[in-house]
Amino acid sequence: MDRILSNQNNRVKAWAKLATKKGRQENRTYLLDGWHLVEEAVKANAKFHAVMATEEQMQTHLPDVPHGVPAFEISEEVAKHIAGTNTPQGIFAEISLPDKTFDPSYVHDGAWLLLDKIQDPGNVGTLVRTADAAGFKGVVFGEGTADAYSPKVVRAMQGSQFHLEVLTGDLVEWTDALTANNLSVYGSQLNESARSYREIESSTQFALIVGNEGQGMSDELAAKTTANLYIPIQGQAESLNVAIAGGILMFSLASGN
Repeated sequence: MDRILSNQNNRVKAWAKLATKKGRQENRTYLLDGWHLVEEAVKANAKFHAVMATEEQMQTHLPDVPHGVPAFEISEEVAKHIAGTNTPQGIFAEISLPDKTFDPSYVHDGAWLLLDKIQDPGNVGTLVRTADAAGFKGVVFGEGTADAYSPKVVRAMQGSQFHLEVLTGDLVEWTDALTANNLSVYGSQLNESARSYREIESSTQFALIVGNEGQGMSDELAAKTTANLYIPIQGQAESLNVAIAGGILMFSLASGN
């Protein structure tokens, strides 16, 4: 097993570049930070390119790493450099990005979450994790939504990317295709003239669009939905955080009020 103690090591430089979208696209890999995420990747039979860990973490977890995966013992400073934080967990994995195409015209079942220009990584990751918890089949990242495999989104997803489909796509195309396949497509709006979400019967086959934190769902998408839904506000807050609102709608639509 190689030991790497310097941030100037070429491998360390390559791993650090995975924090950028350009680096991920060039290498077709991304980074997992922490044993929980690495363990989820092991369970999902993800393609590993390397495991990197401090001495303590390596001793604890190396037996659980798939046989034949290159392993590198790294210093605490290297761990901080790779993670981009001062308090990394001390174990990382480099794994392949998913490499798939997905035609929405073939989607005839399941619950789907469509993200329209959701920009905050924490919101994006929380929405994916909540979709996983609510039993959704997949999440589609529309144009302008934060990158699914950026470090902050990956941390917030907490491994849910291994449990459902995580895709990118044109949300207008997806909405048209799902509607043509007789799936209801609901939008979320901060608009009291929209329908209350409580009026909608739960189902196992539908899509939900949630929109940008400040601007909401695009007008083009809003005009194409089966119905646009509103969450009545009982107190004096003007609005709900998009991840909270999305969670309320997902669990209500998928499992009833």
